[in-house]
Amino acid sequence: MAKKLAGECFGTFALVFAGTGAIVIDEVTGGGVSHIGIALTFGLIVLAMVYTLGDISGAHINPAVTIGFWAARRFDARKVLPYIVSQCVGAFLASAILRMLFPVNLTLGATIPAGPVLQSFILELILTALLMFAILGVSTGAREKGITAGIVVGSVIGLEAMFAGPICGASMNPARSFGPAFGMMHWQFHWMYWVAPIAGACAAALVYEHVLLKPMRPAVDEPRAMKR
Repeated sequence: MAKKLAGECFGTFALVFAGTGAIVIDEVTGGGVSHIGIALTFGLIVLAMVYTLGDISGAHINPAVTIGFWAARRFDARKVLPYIVSQCVGAFLASAILRMLFPVNLTLGATIPAGPVLQSFILELILTALLMFAILGVSTGAREKGITAGIVVGSVIGLEAMFAGPICGASMNPARSFGPAFGMMHWQFHWMYWVAPIAGACAAALVYEHVLLKPMRPAVDEPRAMKR
């Protein structure tokens, strides 16, 4: 268990350090990274962490994903809180280092709604639901641990960050939002980046498991039932 928690802490650290670091450096350099570069950074770091940590911790690196797996009955409830704590610790450490490196930056890549709160809430909910759908899809049956898993998940994150980032921040990850918020003590609207992603992940898990996947599974193993 200790290795799994260390993996989640390191993976989330890498995600926040690279992803929000790209936002900070883009601001410092006056657009040197660009919005497309930021979106690609988020997607590529997740891709890398899936391949690096997938066999160690499952590479959730996201409290919403951890809770989504639990809602889909694919993850032990006793591990949910330790995973989330490890993810938040990794995110905080990444933001703490970025604050030390760029002390004049005011946000550290924090997720802040650019428009109405409800607009960003709905976007975050839908974006996370789509992400969770993709994750469940590549972690089922013969595709589990497949070579394309990291590419699919990273691509979805990069795509969603590319088109929705300017409006809601495209967090899809409470830990990713927690790190900068804690580092700068900027808690306005922070609740939204926990509630919306978790609600979206749980909704996706329930629909995927009980509406899309369940009809594909045999209801009863009839030969064994008859032997009893």
